Amino acid sequence: MSKIAFIFPGQGAQYCGMGQDFYEQTALGKEIYDTASGLLGFSVPELCFEKNDRLDITEYTQAAMVTTSIAMMRVLEAEKGVKPDVAAGLSLGEYCALAASCVMSDADAIRTVRERGILMQKAVPAGKGAMAAILSLDAFAIEEVLSGMEGVQIANYNCPGQIVISGRKEKVEEANEKLLAAGAKRAILLNVSGPFHSEMLTGAGEKLFEFLEGVSISDPFIPYVSNVTAKYVTDGMLVKDLLKKQVSSSVRWQQSVETMLADGVDTFIEIGPGKTLAGFIKKIKRDVNVFNIEKLEDLDKVSFL
Repeated sequence: MSKIAFIFPGQGAQYCGMGQDFYEQTALGKEIYDTASGLLGFSVPELCFEKNDRLDITEYTQAAMVTTSIAMMRVLEAEKGVKPDVAAGLSLGEYCALAASCVMSDADAIRTVRERGILMQKAVPAGKGAMAAILSLDAFAIEEVLSGMEGVQIANYNCPGQIVISGRKEKVEEANEKLLAAGAKRAILLNVSGPFHSEMLTGAGEKLFEFLEGVSISDPFIPYVSNVTAKYVTDGMLVKDLLKKQVSSSVRWQQSVETMLADGVDTFIEIGPGKTLAGFIKKIKRDVNVFNIEKLEDLDKVSFL
């Protein structure tokens, strides 16, 4: 019997047009998109399915991504009867994991990420922050270089050989040079709208915590893995503080996957646009089952589970 994890991608996936078949061809998918439109005060299908500049703006990106992943997940569960044993998501994707774990309602997850996106967008003036992907240098070496620097930190532990750093633009650029000198194969500045998961967003996390005071949180129906700790969360009382910290803390994705593997998870279903997480998992442990759900026809891939 497989032990199944639902995993959800974060911001950065290419998803214009993704989910349109779920919206147009399933009643449940359409209901979730239309509910999101009512909650947010704008057309989420128009945002997701028509080319527009808003998809590059964090406050819209986050709402689009979470609505799309939740719609795909609910259709998968309803039509194929596939249920997860655990859930996890990278950065923004953690909110989909919260919905999968019944910690938050789907509606509250969508409302909260909209607020999160607005707060993150406002936190740092454009051009002041940056992020960079560091390739082919181990985490310890990166941590050692950054330990002597202020204003830059590890944002994402994605997988062996790929770590993302974040912080003040000039400090990220300086760190890139030092990391290349330390043996990194490449240091690539990312096309992002802010220094996500850096201390520059601490204030945004604190304001998000205030918003979360009005959000109902339940104990997880199934465990989910926190980005901040890379450990299972089974107590709803911990959730709001973890989500506050998540905005400015490192995303420990590799460690989160290792936690699930150690617990016997042998099947990962990535739900949402792109195949980024599947690629990370195969670099962490090759001999596990990994599936992607990003088109309606993909549901048949997991019918046997």
